[in-house]
Amino acid sequence: MSLWMILPVSLPVFIITGIWVVYAMALYNQHVCPVNNWVYNESCVEPLPLQRGPVLCCTLDNIPLISKCGTLPPESCFFSLICSTGSFMVMLIGLLRYAHVIEKHQNCILNTAGLSTGWLCAAGLIMVGNFQVDFAKVLHYVGAGVAFPSSMLFVCLQSALTYRLAKTQEEYWIGHIRVGMALLALIALVLSGVFFCQESFALQHASAIFEWIYCSIIMFFYGTFAFEFGGMSGDTLMVLSKGGAMQSFSTSEHKTEVGGGTGHHQPEGLSIL
Repeated sequence: MSLWMILPVSLPVFIITGIWVVYAMALYNQHVCPVNNWVYNESCVEPLPLQRGPVLCCTLDNIPLISKCGTLPPESCFFSLICSTGSFMVMLIGLLRYAHVIEKHQNCILNTAGLSTGWLCAAGLIMVGNFQVDFAKVLHYVGAGVAFPSSMLFVCLQSALTYRLAKTQEEYWIGHIRVGMALLALIALVLSGVFFCQESFALQHASAIFEWIYCSIIMFFYGTFAFEFGGMSGDTLMVLSKGGAMQSFSTSEHKTEVGGGTGHHQPEGLSIL
């Protein structure tokens, strides 16, 4: 087993734990209402941070959306740190997955598209974490508009790529798991988006819950790459250093060895039939 498998496992552990800590901080400072609160009001006599008592008056500004939990300091500082670090880890995992596919198989459109969507998701995540929704709404929503669709497309492409490369029963089972997670993520994303646009307080609160579910599923999906990363070696990094050309290099080297005993020079660019 390679130590590289720690990387995809650490991403969901770090991100999911981190955003729950941010939620706990926002809840402690009364910047958002609890997830189990389903009662909202048009307005309140006092803002939520100034209220005291077992029963709190909540408005739509206090819905525990992930972004809302990380809007105000001090939790906003931790939210930015978590999103920025998570973005770097997403980029690194996507790059290593891209190189590993080339090393073990060959490059293809699905693999390149998977890398592109993963990096788009990382870019959107940086914007979401560093432009708080209450202070830079346009940039925050631009980041969310990039991160959510690209992350959904990433898991779909990686699920298809897993099936395309599968050769053993175990690899097919990984494909089944990833397809199941992709379907659940799609349902959660659609419901979150639809409910978010409704006027009903209860539906908007449900939107926040589905947003949490969606993000958790995506992070767990990244964790499944531990299966491939467990067999990763130093040759994977060589693929990156050679610009993704290791597969063609190895093939050419093998052909040279096969044709070496014939005494004829094989012209470059021609294959041995």
